Amino acid sequence: MRRYGKHTDEDDIRSRPNRKGTRPRTNIRPAHEDAAEGMVLTVDRGRLTCLVEDRTILAMKARELGRKAAVVGDRVALVGDLSGKKDTLARIVRIENRGSVLRRTADDDDPFERVVVANADQLAIVTALADPEPRPRLIDRCLVAAYDGGLTPLLVMTKSDLAPPDELLELYGDLEIPYVVTSREELETGDAAARVRDHLDGKITAFVGHSGVGKTTLVNALVPEDRRRSTGHVNAVTGRGRHTTTSALALPLSDDGGWVVDTPGVRSFGLAHIDPFRVIHAFPDLEPGTVDCPRACSHDEPDCALDTWVAEGHADPARLYSLRRLLATRERKEGD
Repeated sequence: MRRYGKHTDEDDIRSRPNRKGTRPRTNIRPAHEDAAEGMVLTVDRGRLTCLVEDRTILAMKARELGRKAAVVGDRVALVGDLSGKKDTLARIVRIENRGSVLRRTADDDDPFERVVVANADQLAIVTALADPEPRPRLIDRCLVAAYDGGLTPLLVMTKSDLAPPDELLELYGDLEIPYVVTSREELETGDAAARVRDHLDGKITAFVGHSGVGKTTLVNALVPEDRRRSTGHVNAVTGRGRHTTTSALALPLSDDGGWVVDTPGVRSFGLAHIDPFRVIHAFPDLEPGTVDCPRACSHDEPDCALDTWVAEGHADPARLYSLRRLLATRERKEGD
């Protein structure tokens, strides 16, 4: 039976909707101009806790972001339910450009880099002076990652009641790194937190260190109202600590004094992603001397112009030694 006449129009034709969907694909994405601004505080199995104005909300990454991941410290744009109420979920639709990035790889042969924290101003490298023993190679690697990522380093030495800091200070004195020396008693009384706090006000500071050095204990002292983690002990046989922090977390200091980012304890700090030619930027007194270096100079070869630059008195020889020691860090294992 004929359903339509001879002069049917396109509008006369009825079409049945396709169960698999009839909406055409498009590359045009919404601009989300009304999205709220937020900061990522922590990430847990695909769910991100973000701070929006004065409240924390739970969010997930929008599909349109693809494989681009948000990390602690990221400034993001969010849409959806921003009330922060229980069982609500917002969407992160945009990740803003990062001012700094602290990255690491599992080891020097691993091509996959992991972003530890974004937009931090400084990196507090926490090391014990004893129990466990200091690991200068790990400190060197953290310094290289800090310089490469645009963070200012801060050296925090704990357990000075067990060993003096003189040897370690002599090793890093020429790098002109600000430092704080603390003891276990000072951690308990709060004096250590007060002196470390002087270096943190108004900044976002990421704390990194291997297990057992007292990093989380120090963070708990700095942010006592948010003691979410317990502290571990050092194994008497291996000399290593037990991991007590399992995910990075940004915590606000009181009186809008900045942020502390507590990160999981590390036992290795791979630098496979580091471009050694960017490390020189952390040595402004040496960088002008590289103008006459041969092309692709590693700054640790016979024809390097830095030797002449230093010999002419433009910079301290100890600074050149420190630069070359850091550049050689990628070639050394942390236990060497």
